[in-house]
This record gives sequence, C-alpha cells and structure tokens, in this order.
Amino acid sequence: MRSRDGLQSAWYLLPALCALAAPVEAHAETPARIDIAAGRLDGAIVTLGRQAGISIGLTDRQLGAQRVRRVRGVMTAGEALRRLLDDSNARAVRLSARDWRIVRAAPSARPSGTPLRLAVAAPADPAPPVAEIVVTGVRTAGEQGARREPGMIALDGQFAIDAHNRGSDALAERVPGLGSTQLGPGRNRLFLRAIADTSFNGPTQAVVGQYLGTARLNYNAPDPDLRLIDLNLIEIRQGPQGTLYGAGTLGGVIRLLPNMPDARNWEAAQSGSVAATWHGEPSFDASAMLNVPVIEGKLGLRALVYAGRDGGYIDDRLRQKNDINRVHTTGGRIIARLEPGDGWTIDLVGAAQDIDGRDSQYADRLGDRLDRASPFAQPFRNRFRLGQASIGKAWDTFELLTTTTITGLDLDETFDASEPGQAPSLFRQRGETRLIANETRLSGMTDGGLTWLVGGQLLGNRYRIRRARGELARVSTISGIENRVEEATGFADLALPLTGRLVLMAGGRLTHARLSGEALEQPLTLEAFRVARSRSQTAFLPSAGLRYRFSDALSGHVRYQEGFRPGGISVRDDMIRRFLPDNVSAIEAGLALNTGNFSADATFAYTRWRNIQADLIDSDGLPTTENIGDGRIVTLDANMAWQPLPGFTIEASGVWADSRLTQPSARIFLVTAQRGSAVGTVVPDGAVIVDSDDLPNVARLSGRMGASWKTETRAGETLTLGGSLRYVGSSRLGIGPVLGVRQGDVLDTSLSAELAWQGRSFWIRASNLLDNRGNRFAMGSPFTLAQGDQITPLRPRTIAIGADFSF
Repeated sequence: MRSRDGLQSAWYLLPALCALAAPVEAHAETPARIDIAAGRLDGAIVTLGRQAGISIGLTDRQLGAQRVRRVRGVMTAGEALRRLLDDSNARAVRLSARDWRIVRAAPSARPSGTPLRLAVAAPADPAPPVAEIVVTGVRTAGEQGARREPGMIALDGQFAIDAHNRGSDALAERVPGLGSTQLGPGRNRLFLRAIADTSFNGPTQAVVGQYLGTARLNYNAPDPDLRLIDLNLIEIRQGPQGTLYGAGTLGGVIRLLPNMPDARNWEAAQSGSVAATWHGEPSFDASAMLNVPVIEGKLGLRALVYAGRDGGYIDDRLRQKNDINRVHTTGGRIIARLEPGDGWTIDLVGAAQDIDGRDSQYADRLGDRLDRASPFAQPFRNRFRLGQASIGKAWDTFELLTTTTITGLDLDETFDASEPGQAPSLFRQRGETRLIANETRLSGMTDGGLTWLVGGQLLGNRYRIRRARGELARVSTISGIENRVEEATGFADLALPLTGRLVLMAGGRLTHARLSGEALEQPLTLEAFRVARSRSQTAFLPSAGLRYRFSDALSGHVRYQEGFRPGGISVRDDMIRRFLPDNVSAIEAGLALNTGNFSADATFAYTRWRNIQADLIDSDGLPTTENIGDGRIVTLDANMAWQPLPGFTIEASGVWADSRLTQPSARIFLVTAQRGSAVGTVVPDGAVIVDSDDLPNVARLSGRMGASWKTETRAGETLTLGGSLRYVGSSRLGIGPVLGVRQGDVLDTSLSAELAWQGRSFWIRASNLLDNRGNRFAMGSPFTLAQGDQITPLRPRTIAIGADFSF
C-alpha cells in the first residue's frame, strides 16, 4: 500500500484515538502512587506533575539542575514535593489547588554541607514568587512527558522508558523537526530545523552536535545511535547553538542526560521485550541497571548493560536469502560519582556500544518493495567508546565545572559497486574518528537576577578513512585521507532581567581552528602537498535575544545566533582538494501559550547558509565534498497539547520548511535558474547539472498527532492507552542528476497499552498498523544508484510486548 493511500485511510483512526475511554478526575489532595528516580530536579518535577496530575513551575534553571533523591510511595502532591526538596536549597509555593511553583529558599533552609550540582545558592532573602514559568511539568505534557522552552524540546525520563530500549529512531518519531538518513543504526546523519547537508559519512563535520551529559559524542562521525535507557532528560535544541555548544552545531544539539548515581539508596531495574514483524523475523531486547551506594552519602556507582536484535525483513532475490538485514546491538554505561563535601563533585563516565548489521536495509521497486537483487552481502559495523572525567565545585554564588572527554568511533561499511554486464565488485571503507575535548565553565547568578556563564574549550579531532575497491577476488586499495582539526575556543553567555517581564539574552563564542590533512596510500604531487597540508581559520559567533511575558499564560521571544563549520580537505582524483568553511545566521521569533490544560507554541525561523558544504557523486561513483553555493531556509514549527479531560491528552506538532539553493557556486549549473534566459546557454565544463534548488533531505511538511489516556484502577494499577499518526513529507536525496531522486511521503501509525503498578509495568505496542512500505531514504549504495530506484521501506507491521521492573 502506498503511503499516500495510507494517509487517507489513517485519518479514520483519529476518532478512535480520541475516544479511548472516559477518565475520572482525581482531586489534588488525593494520595497518588509516586515513583520518581533520583536525578535532576527539573526532570523530577515533570515526572511528579504527570503522576500527581498537577502543574509545577520552575523559574531558575540552576535550581532545575540540582540533584534530588528518589521519592516513592503513596502520598499527596504536597508531601511528594516536600520529600523531593528536602536536601535542596529550594522550596515549593502553592498557588492553587493544582498549581505549584518552586523557588529558592534562604541559605539557612539548606542543611550545612549539602552538595549542590550545577546550582547557585540563594541571596539572603527568599526570592518572591514570579509569574513567569520557564520550566514546567504540566498535565498537558503529553504521553511522553514533553515540555518546551524557546528553541528547545525536553523529554523527561519517562520518554526513555517508553522508548523501550530503542535509539534515535524513537526521537525522530516523536519530534517532526528531527530528520535522519536511513542507512541503518550507527550509520545515519541527523538534521534539525531543515539544515541538512549530505547523505554520506565522511570528513564533513556533522550539523547536529550530540552529547551524553556534558560529553560530546561526535564531531564528523555519524550518529552513534546510543540506546535511550536510564535517562533523566533529553534536550533537543533547534537552530544554531554555536555560543554554548560549539561552532559546528549549525542545525542544533541533542543532549542525553543520564540518571546519576545515588550514594544513599540501592536501585535496580530491568526490562525486556520480544517483537514479531510481518514478512520478517522476530526481534528481542533486554537491559539491566544497578545503582550501588558504595560509601553512604559520598560515593555512588550506577551501571547499565543492554543487548538486542532487530530482526531482518529484506529478502535478496539473487542470492535467495530471506530477512538479510538483521542488526545486533550490545552496550553499556557506568558512572561513578564522588561527593567529598564542601561543594565538590567528581564524576567518572564510561560508555561503549557495538552495532553489527548483517546487510544493508534497502530494497528496490521490482518486487514487493521488501526485496532486492545483489550479488553479495553489504554488512556494516559501528564501534563506539567514550570516557569522561569531570570535576565540579559550588560556592555560594557561582560554580566551576571542568570536563575532559575522549571518544572513539569506528565505522566499517561495504557497498555493491557492480556494473551491468560486469563481474560483481565491491567498495569498502573504514572510517576512524578520535575526539578529545576539555571544557571548563564558570557560571553564577547575581542578587539582581543576572545569570552568567563564561568558559573555554580545547578540542582535537582526527578522522581517517581508508578505502578499497575491485572485484570480489581482487580488491585493491585506493586513496584515503586523514583529517585533523584542533580548536581553541572562548565563550560567554548571560541573561539579564530588564524588567519583571522582559529578559535580555546575549553571548558570543570566539573559535580558532587549525586544519591539516594528508592522503593515505597514495603519493601526492609536491605542489598539492604544499597547498593543502594545513590551514587556520578564526570565527566569532554572536548571539542575542529577548524574552517577554505578556501575561501569566502568554510569552514571546526573539533570538539571533550564528554557527560556523571549518572548511576541510578531501581526496578527489588522487589529489587533495580544499573546500571553504560554511556558516549560518538565523533569526527566530516565537510565541508560547500555557493555560493549564492547554498549551501551544509556534516558532518562525529564517536562516541564511553561506558556502554550503555538501557531497556530490564524482565520475567514479564516489561521494566528494564541494561548496555548492549559498542558500536560505524558512521554517515554521508549531506544537499543541490539550487535556480536555483529566488524564486524557491530545497532541499535535508539525514543521513546514522551505529550503532553497539561492546562489549556486561555479561548479553547480542550476537548470531552474536558466529558465527564461537567452537560448543557447552553455553548461560550463565539469559543472554538475542540478534540476532543482531544493536542499537535500528536507521535507516540505512533516507532522505528528497523538492521543493518550491514563487512569488508575481500584486495585491501584495505572492503565495507559495511546496512539499516534506520523507523516514525513517528500524530499530529495541530494544534489545532482544521480542524487536528485525523490524520497519520503511516508505515513507511520502506532497504538500502545501499558499496565503499571509498584515499579512493574507490562506493555504492548503495535507500529506501522497499515503495513505501509513507503520510501524513507532513496539509497542503499551510491555506486549502483544510477542503475535503478533504491528505496528504504518502513519496518513492516510489528507488534512488541515487554515488561519493565524497578526496585
């Protein structure tokens, strides 16, 4: 069934989602079953708001980063808040029967010696309650506990639990503005706010920065696709984030904030599931977590392990093999936290994950869109490793945090490079990324409410790519490349309340980068070696913004920020070639409304992108990086959550994007730009003919609708039912006659049910209910792309059942 037909059919499912049941209202003072994991305060209040059916406001982001203990049991909302804030320098203020606000307490309210984490002590007098709510755990948060700030989406730890041991695909399903290639887990590149450059993995720096806590996961490497397990919060910041998160974050930032060790309580959790896929083989996954208080109140250890298999569903007609695209994933994480007292905190983090794909997940249009014909398997392997040490010290009015991170990612890929009528041939490449970064930040807040942050970063990244090509029995090495980047950065950011309603935000980042590169396996001419061996670049990235509160329910913001990505070096025709740095400048404006049971926001953004770095296909079928010219991107991002009845939530979100290549470079011949020009226009020698000015991998329209209902039975169990529709519009694979193929126009549907009580839950989830095929991504191998249509279908209809336990 084609996805457009599925779109028409799926609208008949919406009334069923909106009429799941008739909920029963619970009074705010009625005791509720509360189970909140230890972690950050901002994530904990979102979880409490959902479990207790209340709205909790938080005006201070430093307070929100404090660590709180686990709270568990049957109690009122007021009692839960009291326990949650026992060891913090915050207190809860009740505004109405269902509305609370968390504000700073006087220093005497915090027990002497209580450590703070990313927090600032209060002035002598308690801060009076203010009307503006910046971080909110509201009843309209939705089925996965989402909340939004200007330019940011935050998903609490419950979303990670509901993701059921999945990775970045769960985020893409939830956030319409998050796009991804679909080469397979551990091979994909992520895109935010329609800023997408290439479908290939190579030396070009990723446009989305990814973090685990404060540890940077990638530089030029693909998405490591870490499993979303045992997380406290997930932050998705859209638009360039150069001031605080690095020059290369042109599209935005994704931060996975893990649950930190609790040095006072033992905790354990485990989960597992099995799944059946139509036209495919079964899948399974399992995970386990253990928190150990090694030294009471001083040293805690938290360890996580997981493993899973995604069953295959693509068949190979030529080799007569079924379900060839099976993927195995194993990984784990361990965190040690030492709190010696006097405001000191020391964290050690280690993480590892291995992904083994038995074959690529693409098909063609000749069969049932779930098969293809290829002469051999095209496996891939991703090996990710991370280590981090961080030291923090909190004083009364400011805090120091320094972190050092080492990251390694190896990606092995095999592609079919066979030509019609010739013997089967392949192309292999191995990319090795090594990243080391140190960052030191000093932050604080003045008595007048000014919050500030200054810091510096030193970063070194090395990327090697080795390649081989030939017939199966005679594979020969071809030229590879090694790129190195060294960055030194200083940055600052502040937020100044000008009035009780108006806040000024400003910042800047100064980066000096040194790039060097050399060819591997192939000698260079002396002239090319001299020209391209190294270069230096310096950039300053300013940011500025205003946030204004029109009323208690309505606020608005405007923001300007820039992003910069250093140029680089690539190998083409056995010669090193340089390409220019690109940069983006974006201005956005938005409104947010929150009336308690209804919330909505919309953000309009205009982005200019100069010297766009993108990948083209050369005469040998190899991807090569080029500056394709200048472009502009216009986006409108809107979201809505409505709770017409207690426990029943309806959500809708969507993104409209219009991306254009406005001024092609000399290497690009844009056909649309020549329409109406004089007859006889000559195509320059060596130019790439492009018949569309669309930028790659940007869907014009994407959206999601969902509904959920939660109620508590007389026996004390919590029953949750939910469903969603998700649509991803049409886009192009890339730039040029080979890559300019259409993809997208895909509809996905899901239904779920969960029964939970006393730390246990049993659930069932059905996805792709209409069993659509669709075409998420129009490439499997770039070398055979010109020979026929390649498609990447949705996983066929899948039903998964599982159980989660926490102790």
